[in-house]
Amino acid sequence: MTETEDREDPAGGGTFDRRMLEALVCPQTHAPLAYDAERQELISKAAHLAYPIRGGIPVMLIDEARHLD
Repeated sequence: MTETEDREDPAGGGTFDRRMLEALVCPQTHAPLAYDAERQELISKAAHLAYPIRGGIPVMLIDEARHLD
């Protein structure tokens, strides 16, 4: 599978198109995001937050993000 192909959501909720990373940024810091396929999250290293992907759709709400250690 290439970097631009879709990934199946292990929860069975859809796919995430990695090409969306080109347009998405962290809503708190406006920094780029990294995709964690195993956890189905978008990671903001600058904000130390992980935004969930549900049903193939990134939930870009700070209140919904998981804090990283």
